[in-house]
This record gives sequence, structure tokens and C-alpha cells, in this order.
Amino acid sequence: MTAHGHFHWNELVTRDVEKAKKFYAGTVGWTFDAMPMPDGTYWVAKMGDAFVGGLFPIAGPQWEGVPEHWMSYLAVDDVDARVEKAQSAGAKLMRPAFDIPGVGRIAILTEPGGAGVGWITPVPR
Repeated sequence: MTAHGHFHWNELVTRDVEKAKKFYAGTVGWTFDAMPMPDGTYWVAKMGDAFVGGLFPIAGPQWEGVPEHWMSYLAVDDVDARVEKAQSAGAKLMRPAFDIPGVGRIAILTEPGGAGVGWITPVPR
């Protein structure tokens, strides 16, 4: 498990998953496994058997004006408690904490300067 306060996961938020898969497969040698989600498919990037990141497809009006970008997730010991501290310190909660079975509990926020970041309490592997 990633230690508290360290970067745990990175995902590319993209409109064209196939283009991104082709780029990263051809340039760094990643392979991809599909992970079904309620709104589509999430793609887990791998180097050999190791998970190295993900591709999060975006489509629809809620993503209008949002550029493609890499989203980073910090491991924290307790998402709910840490989000309270973050909000007290000036962060804004963009998406309340939610659970992804087998992955962990996640919240999305912006820190006081406006940068987006995900916080995750990963499930033990």
C-alpha cells in the first residue's frame, strides 16, 4: 500500500481513449486492461503485470470546456477525516467521498490555489 501523503495513482482524463492507448503503447510500452464502469469503460495501464495508471474517458455536456489532463491521487490514511481538514484549510470539495470496490475510498477536491487533486484511502492489496 502506498504510504500516507505519497502519490498513489495517476490517470489521463481523455476524450479519445483509443488515441491515448495507441500513443502510450507505442511510446512507453504500456498495455491496457478494461475495467467496466457504470458509465463506460476505465482502462488500467500496465507495464508487465504492474499497474502504472489509468485512462478515464470523458464525454458529454458535463465535460464541456474541460481540457484533457492528468489527474493525480494522493494516498491518505482516512479520506473523510482528511477532507474535513482540507476544507478547513481552504480546499473545495468537487466530488464527495465515494467507494470503488477493490480500489479504495476517493474524494476529488481543489486545493486553495485551484489545482485539482484526488485523495484516496486505498484498499490493502
